[in-house]
Amino acid sequence: MLTSLQNPLVKQMRKLHRAKERREQGLFLLEGTHLLEEACAVDFPLAVVCCTLEWQDRHAELWERARQGSGRVELVSAEVLEAIATTVQPDGVVATAERRSPHLPLSSNISLAIALETLQDPGNLGTVIRTAAAAGVDGLWVSADSVDLDHPKVLRASAGQWFRLPMATSKDLQAEILQLQSQGVQVVATLPTAELTYWQADFERPTLVLLGNEGAGLSESLTAMANVQIKIPLAAGVESLNVAIAAALILYEARRQREGKEPGARG
Repeated sequence: MLTSLQNPLVKQMRKLHRAKERREQGLFLLEGTHLLEEACAVDFPLAVVCCTLEWQDRHAELWERARQGSGRVELVSAEVLEAIATTVQPDGVVATAERRSPHLPLSSNISLAIALETLQDPGNLGTVIRTAAAAGVDGLWVSADSVDLDHPKVLRASAGQWFRLPMATSKDLQAEILQLQSQGVQVVATLPTAELTYWQADFERPTLVLLGNEGAGLSESLTAMANVQIKIPLAAGVESLNVAIAAALILYEARRQREGKEPGARG
């Protein structure tokens, strides 16, 4: 059992709290039982799995699955587990996995996708990922100046859907958009001054939804590329909605239209 905070592995994992170290080491953190379950469910390769003896006793079957799917497993003391986790009260298990550079194919099979520009809050990004997966989105792009897709809080906020939604960081979001447009995908931008409300847009067509920075919104360059501009009506005195809430409204309106349901219909 690892009990020393000076152990090389412990030091290495603690460094992964920082984005710079995640990039340099090529690794990221998976924290908690639920994320580990979701990773194992899709056979996501793990580098190291660390857990307390108490956690191993409670989750013997999951521990065995994680052990088989990882390069190294270690029992650690509660003190060590708390040190390598980013959460205040970790539930007993932390793993690492290799960072990937996923490429989301720009194929004509895309029916509904979402692109996020300069999103900074990891909780927002994780919630958008969770929502997009729930709404049946085909893929998600983030601009290169957004928060890292594998930020620990992004993974936790995604509630495990991080492993199920195709997504990628785009070095050139404009080029991705142009290619999708050339394949007949309409680009829909959210803009407070737009004339159409989000339920007036035609989401039955192949669609890419653009959402922007939490404070500044979409850049002028991306807004100008949109085929359709939409707004979410707000009561007087309300400036904007949280980006994850905006994504949920728009994506579920798209799903409603595609399933031929009237607003408020159940099921």
